[in-house]
Amino acid sequence: MLLGYSLGVAGGFFGYKLIKTKRRDNTKKLVKRTPSRVIKNRKNHRPRIFKKPALKEERIINRKLQLSAVTFALALFHNPVLLPLILPLGFYLSVGFFKDGYREIFKERKIGVGVMDTLTCGALLITGQIITLVLFLVILFMSQKFVLKTKDRSEKNLTNIFGEQPRTVWIRQDDVEIEISFEKLQVGDAVVVNAGGVIPVDGVIIEGEATIDQHMLTGESMTVEKGAGEAVLTATIVVSGRIVILVEQTGSATVAAKIAEILHNTADFKSSLETRGEKIANQCALPTIVLGGITYFLLGPVRAIAVLMSYFGYNMRISAPLSVLSFLQIASNEGILIKDGRALETLIKVDTIVFDKTGTLTENKLQVSQIHGWAGYSDMEVLGFAAVAEYRQTHPIAIAILEEAQKAELEILESYETTYEIGYGLKVNLDGQIIRVGSERFMVADNIILPSEIETIRQASREKGHSLVYVAKNQELAGIIELHPLIRPEAKSVIDQLKERDLSLYMISGDFEAPTRHLAENLGIPDYFSETLPEHKSDLIEKLQQQGRTVCFIGDGINDAVALKKADVSISLQGASTIATDVAQVILMRKNLDQLLQLLRIAKKLDINMKRGLLTTIIPGVFCVFGVYFLNFKIFAAIVLYNGGLAAGVANTLHPRLTDETRNA
Repeated sequence: MLLGYSLGVAGGFFGYKLIKTKRRDNTKKLVKRTPSRVIKNRKNHRPRIFKKPALKEERIINRKLQLSAVTFALALFHNPVLLPLILPLGFYLSVGFFKDGYREIFKERKIGVGVMDTLTCGALLITGQIITLVLFLVILFMSQKFVLKTKDRSEKNLTNIFGEQPRTVWIRQDDVEIEISFEKLQVGDAVVVNAGGVIPVDGVIIEGEATIDQHMLTGESMTVEKGAGEAVLTATIVVSGRIVILVEQTGSATVAAKIAEILHNTADFKSSLETRGEKIANQCALPTIVLGGITYFLLGPVRAIAVLMSYFGYNMRISAPLSVLSFLQIASNEGILIKDGRALETLIKVDTIVFDKTGTLTENKLQVSQIHGWAGYSDMEVLGFAAVAEYRQTHPIAIAILEEAQKAELEILESYETTYEIGYGLKVNLDGQIIRVGSERFMVADNIILPSEIETIRQASREKGHSLVYVAKNQELAGIIELHPLIRPEAKSVIDQLKERDLSLYMISGDFEAPTRHLAENLGIPDYFSETLPEHKSDLIEKLQQQGRTVCFIGDGINDAVALKKADVSISLQGASTIATDVAQVILMRKNLDQLLQLLRIAKKLDINMKRGLLTTIIPGVFCVFGVYFLNFKIFAAIVLYNGGLAAGVANTLHPRLTDETRNA
């Protein structure tokens, strides 16, 4: 028999080495056939990276789960001939748990799940409980697989911000514009960017004027007008106009790239977090071991193993991840994408919510707030002049003016001749009358006299964070149109309901103090931070955390990415910048803040479900220990109780989806 065991162990070992060698040889052949994993896409000549079919960790667990299931099937035959094969397989499958136990005791200096697994596997091996051991291993590998499903699935490496840059750029050389690849761009080149184009570099405008949208990077809600001598930043957008930029910084030296670098250098503290199931399992380990040791001396090794198998934490390692998966499915059905299951668990602890202003509380569009008629012209006449000029234009200002004209049911006359003054505004010929619509610069450049009385309007609009569009007829100012960012229609209601939950609310903005304060007062947000630079947003989040708060941050721009990374829970809206949605743990797919309330309801119900799940693992465990001491329970009874508790736990995890209980949370 001893010879048979030895041959079985040797056969298992050499078979394992042969499989590893064969796999390594096949891998080498594959590498020779495919020397590079970067393959050219002939259509657009951009490298396309093929992702691995599955995570290495998941493949290993799947393989061990399959092997343990086969071993369990063999063990059920009770055939002594198979024992030399089953024993080494059982030992091989247990090795990983022995390593975990060693690491916990000697490196992490703690007693947790790994130590429990080591003691249980070792005790079953020593006492010859082979079928029980293999069944136990099947259950452990299943729990590992479920836990893995709830881990953070988001990419560990953030999307490179330069993935959004154009493949080619236009530069001016010797008064000739030529197209070159983005990678060949150098400091000192003169880059030409037209309306609708993304600025690919940090630099200074040397020619032309443009209206630039830079809210994704700086957080400013309104577009800005820039001309010769003024600086521009990478990843901002030319809304209208045409400019030539002297390149000062490219690649990793740009402001946008530095923000990405900060993200990469930010400590990934979330990787050290435990799921609630893991935490409970680890906390229960030491008391169970102590009780098992006492039972060993009082009732013997078999009863001691039965006590070890009553370990309360085992079921939680399966039922807790399954609960999270169940509620992730519910959230998905509600149009809420949760990339990290731990975020859903953490949400129940959140006591502070911080909103980024632009793109989160406001929409990325403008609305006419007031029209100031001048020199005897009525408000509708001023609006009509502006609508004629902006007819068929597609930039945000034009859309806002045309929508207002449509509401007023104005008839928009088509002009005979339209001239676009780059970066300034529009000049149209309407029945021999020259209509000008544009910025203050435009008016001054065309010698339109601006009365000193309009300073009051200018100052008031600046206080509110509004922008002004000037309208002139011939050489006389006809009026001023005031525009403001459109507040999300649901924002006020959402804020009110969050306050009813006794949550602390903050708003962060890169805008000036006055418009930030004005919006905060309108929405009822008690605290706000204005003129906040991108790198300082995360500092504010960290400061709140140092006060003992659990912070949820909601943002949508590149400038929000560092703060999203730092927050305990991070949320972005679908349609936000790529880097923001890459970093955020939760994405509201319907672009509506009402989903935030639904998300909080789902988190609350998950908490209730997890507490019920804890009862399904504690009650069978307590009864098992009682049975060992007073009802002569042994290992089989412990397994029955364990699986009964597991079945109850799984049923509890399925209950929310069957009853759709989040509806009335």
